[in-house]
Amino acid sequence: MDLATASGVLRLLADPTRVRLLALLEREELTVAELAAVLHLAQPRVSTHLAKLKEADLVRDRRAGVSAYYRANSEGDEKQHELLKSLRESIDDALLREDAERLPSVLAQRARDQGWADTVAGDMERHYSPGRTWETVARALLQLLETGDVLDIASGDGLTAELLAPHARSIVCVDSSERVVEAAQTRLKPFGHVRVEQGDMQQLALSDASFDLVLMLHALTYAQQPALAVTEAARVLRPGGKLLAVTLGKHDHRAVVEPFDHRNLGFTSLELEGFAKTAKLEVVSCSRLSRERKAPHFEVISLLARKPARS
Repeated sequence: MDLATASGVLRLLADPTRVRLLALLEREELTVAELAAVLHLAQPRVSTHLAKLKEADLVRDRRAGVSAYYRANSEGDEKQHELLKSLRESIDDALLREDAERLPSVLAQRARDQGWADTVAGDMERHYSPGRTWETVARALLQLLETGDVLDIASGDGLTAELLAPHARSIVCVDSSERVVEAAQTRLKPFGHVRVEQGDMQQLALSDASFDLVLMLHALTYAQQPALAVTEAARVLRPGGKLLAVTLGKHDHRAVVEPFDHRNLGFTSLELEGFAKTAKLEVVSCSRLSRERKAPHFEVISLLARKPARS
């Protein structure tokens, strides 16, 4: 972020009302009327300030019926977000605390006036609802699966295996970290058909054609030789078995991923397809799963491949 941009942001936030608006919109998505009620200001004044924040790309809006809902923009320039975070963390003010205390009553009024689903239509995944979490959705959908014998490579502390255990004939978890393996063994102790081993994904101490499904969920970013890791995964697959690999897309944010011990900077779809074909797997699909809203906007890509059945 250059000096002119930084100066522009600071000039914009020199007005206390805009700081108050931004603080609220980082907490919740709100209409002009709701913001006016929280701030005890006239709606035209709120609209004027929102227009300036939106022009600076600090605020975004979406339409829901006749209403417009505003929220802080979580995308955009990473350095700008760091500047805003620094300012936010350095402010401790009674007026901001009072705004935050008034916010729940305004949201409660919204719930009385409208159905909850109507107020979040088109943006529902960003909003909390009692019992409606990604975990419960995942656990519910997993009941539809029959996975057979599963190998979970770079399995971490066993969360994926815990989710899959009720739906698999057997699961073997492999991770390179002794401490992580111990944590996974503790987590997975209730499941007699699950075992956890310390090992190298590039040299698996497992027999050929032993598994119906091999998972490599964010494993390849830790591989020194990712092509070899995929070849090893293919080796232990039974004919007709499937490999599911999920990993970061190619990026150039080395400083961001270094604290997580990543060995490489992600992959393109063509690279993943190439690994699979070299391992003599048939590519079923290879596509982008998601793009993070916050900078640096990491993308996640998924490879699904199948080992050909014997003729």
